[in-house]
Amino acid sequence: MKKAKIFLLSLLFLCSSLSVYAKNIPSSFADLAEKLMPSVVNISTTQTVVTRSNPFPGFEFPPGSPFGDMFKEFGTPQERQSSALGSGFIIDEKGIVVTNNHVIQDAEDIVVRVNDKEFKAKVIGADPLSDIAVLQIETKEKFIPVKFGDSDKARIGDWVIAIGNPFGLGGTVTSGIISARNRSIGLSRYEDYIQTDASINSGNSGGPLFDMNGDVIGINTAILGRSGSIGIGFSIPSNSAKIVIEQLIEFGETKRGWLGVRIQDVTKEIAEVENLDKPKGALVASVAENSPSAKAGVKAGDIILEFNGEIIQEMKELPIIVARTEVGKKVEVKIWRNKKEIVKLITLGRLETSEDFKVSEKEKPQQEIEIENLKITVREITNEDIKTRNLPNQTSGLVITKIEDNSPLKNSIELNSIILEAQKKKVRNVNDLKQVINQVLKSNQRTILLVIYNSQNQRRYIGVKLD
Repeated sequence: MKKAKIFLLSLLFLCSSLSVYAKNIPSSFADLAEKLMPSVVNISTTQTVVTRSNPFPGFEFPPGSPFGDMFKEFGTPQERQSSALGSGFIIDEKGIVVTNNHVIQDAEDIVVRVNDKEFKAKVIGADPLSDIAVLQIETKEKFIPVKFGDSDKARIGDWVIAIGNPFGLGGTVTSGIISARNRSIGLSRYEDYIQTDASINSGNSGGPLFDMNGDVIGINTAILGRSGSIGIGFSIPSNSAKIVIEQLIEFGETKRGWLGVRIQDVTKEIAEVENLDKPKGALVASVAENSPSAKAGVKAGDIILEFNGEIIQEMKELPIIVARTEVGKKVEVKIWRNKKEIVKLITLGRLETSEDFKVSEKEKPQQEIEIENLKITVREITNEDIKTRNLPNQTSGLVITKIEDNSPLKNSIELNSIILEAQKKKVRNVNDLKQVINQVLKSNQRTILLVIYNSQNQRRYIGVKLD
C-alpha cells in the first residue's frame, strides 16, 4: 500500500512538472496567422536570358565532343523570359519590403503581390554578402507592417511560424520550433543562421520567421535538401538583418566595419603551444598593408580574444561582430601575444572601400583538378556558372572540364555536367568527392552513385563502378 502511494505521488509530481513545461504550447496558430498574413508578400521577378540555337539543326555532337561547345558560339542568339518566385514582408506602412537578395538578383521586373493586389516594386538596396534586399512598392497605398523581435532572446525549442510563397502557393503558413542557433552552412560570408523545422520550401526565400508575439526574428533563406523541405531550414537572425536593412534604406548600400586581418581557427594544438587554457579566439594569419589593424600594431600570430567588449569563442564570430560595428569607431581589442594578454585600440575602416575587399570580390579562376579514380578533371562551380546557366542561386558542385577516353563515365556523362551529390552526400568541393570515393573503394560494393546536372541543366542519377 505504501509503495502504491509513493507511485501515485511520483506520478502526480511528474504530471505537474510536465504541465509547467507544456503550458506554452499553443492550441492554435489561427489568430496569429490571421493577424500577420496581410504583412507577408509574394514576389515574382522576370529577367531576359540569352541562349544560342544549334547552327546545325537535326545534328547533335556526341557527348564529350569539344565541337559541341565550340559551335554553340555560332548559333543564333535567342532571348527568353525567365521567372522566379519568392517571399517578403512589409516593415513600413509606405510599402517598404524586405526579402532575400537572391530572390531579386538581376531582375528586370519585380511584382509584389499583397493579398489580392499586385504592385510594381523597385530595389532600394541589396547586399549579396548577407543575402538581404530592400524593395519599395510603387504606390501611395498604406500597408500593415510587422516589427522585428529580438533574435538574441530566441531559444532552442521556442515555437515559430513561417509564412511565405512556397512553389507559388501564396499565403502558406507552417509551424515548428527553433532547432538550433548559430549555424554556418557555407552559403555566404556572414552566417549565423537560426535553424528551424518549420517547413520551408522553394519560394519561401525572403519570407519571415515569426515568434509567438508576432515579431520577425528571422528571414527564411535556405533549405537543406534539393527535393524540398526535410525539416531543416535556415533563417537570418533579425538582429543581424536589421543593421543591414537600416543601412540599405539610409544609404542604398552597406557600411561594414573592417579590421584588415585574415584569420583562422585556434586549434587544440595551437592553444597548447600558446599556453591558452583552451582553444578560443581568432588567430591572425596575416595583416593587410595600411589596414586599421596594421596601423594599430596587430601582427600575424596574434590571437584576438575580445573585440569591443565581446568575447570571441570561435573564429567565425569575429567577422560578424566586426561587420556590424560602426565604421570609424575606435574599439578596444584584447590580443594574446607571447603567452600574455595585451590591448590594442583600433579605429575601424570600411570594408566595402578597402583594397582587401576589392581583391577578394574578384572571382578567382578555379583550379582544375584530376579525379584519378573517375578519370575526369573538375573545378568548383562559380557564381558566373550559376548566372550564365540560370541555375538555382544555392547550387554548389563540381563542373566536369575533361573526360578521359578510359573514364568509367565516358558514355554516361558529358562535358560541363555538374556533380551535385555523391552517395547522396552534397558535393561542395573536390575533397568532398574524394572522401566519398575513398569510402566506396574500401567497401565491397565499389559502386558510386552520382547526382548531376547535365549540360542542359537536367538533373540525373548515374551509377559508376570503380576499378
